[in-house]
Amino acid sequence: MADLRNYQTRMSPAGAQAGAVIDEGLRAYMLKVYNLMALGLAITGVAAYGTYALAASNPAFAQLIYVSPLKWVVMLAPLALVFFMSFRINSMSVSVAQTTFWIYAALMGLSLSSIFLVFTGQSIVQTFFVTAASFGALSLYGYTTKKDLSGFGTFLIMGLFGLIIASIVNIFLASSALAFAISVIGVLVFAGLTAYDTQKIKEMYYEADDVAVAGRKAIMGALTLYLDFINLFMFLLQFLGNRNE
Repeated sequence: MADLRNYQTRMSPAGAQAGAVIDEGLRAYMLKVYNLMALGLAITGVAAYGTYALAASNPAFAQLIYVSPLKWVVMLAPLALVFFMSFRINSMSVSVAQTTFWIYAALMGLSLSSIFLVFTGQSIVQTFFVTAASFGALSLYGYTTKKDLSGFGTFLIMGLFGLIIASIVNIFLASSALAFAISVIGVLVFAGLTAYDTQKIKEMYYEADDVAVAGRKAIMGALTLYLDFINLFMFLLQFLGNRNE
């Protein structure tokens, strides 16, 4: 028994040190994820407002991106690029993956610039800060909770597919009641996904990953949280945004 206690005593400092190394590595990994996400949001914001400002001063440009058939390219280009990233990320270098993420964020800004035509600038800014506060709280919960959210995540992903189908249907129905229901469910789904995805990204961390694998994981984690933030923002804007007269 004495020998066992002595062995445990000798091993405990080594175990604690290993745990500290993992915790430090995890914190650095998550910080990189959040920094990449934040920079992506900044690029989107600048691109969105810059596009709107250019359109406001140049009617021909506004006609081109908001009215002409090119508007469908503007709307669908981010979707095409996010699918490309998801399927090709493992074959990309970290620098190429990161550059692709920046391009995607800029295209998303171009696509979202039309919100300045619909909602007042003040309400857009206010909704952004409400989204940021909500996202921060939900992501912190996902990071710190000991509860396994995987089962909850399966339910949320099913809800996401339901949202997509309902949104497509409402393009043809143009029902205000259905649009309101979609917005309510959308806020709930992406609020839940923020916590779930944060926990999933945290669990993806592995101390023995090489630099390239860890870099690609961080970029995909940033993309996932970026999408959660953008969608939460857009659904909240339906409630909190004041429309232009």
